[in-house]
Amino acid sequence: MTTHSNHFSSHLQEEAWRYRWQLVLAGGIIMGCALGIRHVQGLLMQPVILERGWSREDFAWAVALQNLVWGLAQPFTGMVADRFGAVRVMLASAALYALGLVLMAQSQSTWLLTWGDGVLVGIALSGTGFAVVYGALSRLFSPAQRPWALGVAGALGGLGQFLMVPLTQSLLLQWHWQPVVLALAAVMAVAAPLALLLRQRTPLPAGGQAAPAEPAEPALDMRSALRQAFGHQGFWLLNAGFLACGFQLAFIAAHLPAYLLDQGLGAREAGICLALVALANVFGTYACSWAGGWMRRKYALALLYLVRSAIMLWFVLTPVSAATAYVFSVVMGLLWLGTVPLTNGLIAQVFGVRYLSTLFGFVFFGHQVGGFLGAWLGGLVYDATHSYLWLWWAAIALGVLAALLHWPIRDAALGEARANRLAPVAQ
Repeated sequence: MTTHSNHFSSHLQEEAWRYRWQLVLAGGIIMGCALGIRHVQGLLMQPVILERGWSREDFAWAVALQNLVWGLAQPFTGMVADRFGAVRVMLASAALYALGLVLMAQSQSTWLLTWGDGVLVGIALSGTGFAVVYGALSRLFSPAQRPWALGVAGALGGLGQFLMVPLTQSLLLQWHWQPVVLALAAVMAVAAPLALLLRQRTPLPAGGQAAPAEPAEPALDMRSALRQAFGHQGFWLLNAGFLACGFQLAFIAAHLPAYLLDQGLGAREAGICLALVALANVFGTYACSWAGGWMRRKYALALLYLVRSAIMLWFVLTPVSAATAYVFSVVMGLLWLGTVPLTNGLIAQVFGVRYLSTLFGFVFFGHQVGGFLGAWLGGLVYDATHSYLWLWWAAIALGVLAALLHWPIRDAALGEARANRLAPVAQ
């Protein structure tokens, strides 16, 4: 009997482990495709504007609007996902993503480029990116398993970004840019059905055993949860700090290839740099999520922003060569999306997971305001001054400011903080 029981327990653990990997693979692949296609926008800039006769600002405006629309749509997409389920949102968003890319491929005017690559893809990213995927996974895993799940899904998403760079670059060497964009639309459509694996169910237990109980969360409706979050100082500090992250990432992703070409490097080196950012992000996202499991997340975020500013300062002050560009790309990649699981985890830690997609959506709006400014001002300032220097200095300063904003955040769970305030003081 004991042998049979041990065998059955071992079978349960094996099934639970296999099922865990199915969930994080599904979430990671969807994020990897969505974020990877966004990541290669910089490679598409030169072919598109050279053929169409547009300026860098014209293309940068579409990318900037994509970031802003993503941020504007994210809170509402999160609400729909929390109310009706993440699966429906992901499926609809993947279809919209593909449609936006089709419009981009057919664009004969900046107006159509802006609608396709800017508005439609921006909305689609809100349903295939961090907030909805991480929200779904957070509800599917117990608190003990959550850092692992978010870290692995984020790393897989980063791997997808990495693979998208050489894929896009190799296609651009063989095809015109329009069929390349259509091929990217097909990739998004093929990945969409994986969302069906992320249907809402009981949190997955660890090792085949009963899942540890979730910390008690107040029984709030969405309006009360939003009022509670909006009244919390840390919620707004996270929002402001995340703006710096969006500015830095959007500026670098959209303009680093053009910046390197201006400094005398070739398209090959520019592509390698984007690939290195994405590859390093695979390890960096997991490492940052792991770090959030053993140190206070607000301190991990502050440290991350300081290191980002330091590597950008070094890059600006050092003569640009292939070697320095590669070093910068690797270090920046290690810190690229590590802010996302840390910020998501901090929100879950303070406010719980019931409305996580919604609350992260509002914080993510700050990120995308920064992304809009980083992408758009990069093109605007370059066209006015023929230099990106002012944008580099702005990105460095915002990183330092973000570190200072994260330090004073009150990160105790709301129920715990309330209990501490009400507890009698020892005489």
